[in-house]
Amino acid sequence: MDEALEELLKFLQIGARLDLKAVATEHCLGLTGTPEGVKAVYMKPKLLMSLISLLNDKTVPITKDASLCLINISADEAGASALVNLDMEAYPLPLQNSPGNIIDECLMQIFHKESRIADQCCMILSNLSRPKYLIETIVNVIEKRNDSAFDKLIGVFTKIEYNKTAKLHYLASIFSNLSQSSRVRSYILNKNKCYIQKLLPFLDYTGSLIRRGGVAGTLKNCCFENDFHEWLLSEDVDILPRLLLPLTGPEEFDEEDNDKLPLDLQYLPDNKIREEDPDIRCILIEAITQLCSKKVNREFIRSKNTYVILRELHKWEKDSKVLSVCENLVDILIRTEEEIGEDNLKQLDIPDHIIDRLEIINKDVI
Repeated sequence: MDEALEELLKFLQIGARLDLKAVATEHCLGLTGTPEGVKAVYMKPKLLMSLISLLNDKTVPITKDASLCLINISADEAGASALVNLDMEAYPLPLQNSPGNIIDECLMQIFHKESRIADQCCMILSNLSRPKYLIETIVNVIEKRNDSAFDKLIGVFTKIEYNKTAKLHYLASIFSNLSQSSRVRSYILNKNKCYIQKLLPFLDYTGSLIRRGGVAGTLKNCCFENDFHEWLLSEDVDILPRLLLPLTGPEEFDEEDNDKLPLDLQYLPDNKIREEDPDIRCILIEAITQLCSKKVNREFIRSKNTYVILRELHKWEKDSKVLSVCENLVDILIRTEEEIGEDNLKQLDIPDHIIDRLEIINKDVI
């Protein structure tokens, strides 16, 4: 295998003959379709360097095959680690200058409005940012760039058809993964930049489950920042109805209940459907649960008649995990503050199963 990979490496170069390069990239793509092949490739730093360099090849089929190889490699945790920690200066390529690191190269393609591999590069970055121990390294690389990369990523994501040949839905997964970092959460929650407000409309974006799920995960992660809860619930952001809307169905409420709901949740159409994905429904409920940490916020959430939305959801729900997190949130909301007796929910004496669930939620940053 080692000898075969060394031979393959000769043709995986931008300056190699096109026909041989095409055959080499096709062979490499087939190789990375198996766990054994992925391992063989990521154990060869020069081969990883060559694949990264081919993201900039002038021939579209070559760049696509190289990007697909990198998707397969980065989907493996050890492969992702090898790519992120690759020493770009230690393995010079014979026919060209060494490429930038995998993160910079992917960002360059994502920012390029005419890139034909922008979606693949989003998937690569999504894979790379999945292992928690790689996140801070990736954030460091992004922060060291001098082109306001985070600003540009938000801008690219929120501009539909930024790239005519790419959907860029997997940017949402990147945000969800990276927002496990407190540095990224602070950036998204910057009150002057209004990024959180720009992400909220994508909670009910019907064009992509990946986009909705990634945004939901990002918002849930941001809800771990207790100091921002009151701002998130205020009119400046108004996050509660945004989180509740995907959980609502076509049920009609009596006038008294309806009037207590946020305006955006009143008199919904008869054909209103709930979020179809149970994982996203679960994430949304957990985000609201995080917002219930302090008394003032619990009282506000109760005042918006959140309970009736959860009650109807519970009647409709079939997924056991969603039912469980829904019941946990209901348990919190139906208690009076006199029963709770503490400002901070995490300090009160509540049943063990609820405490256990809260602890899981508190650790389970998407």
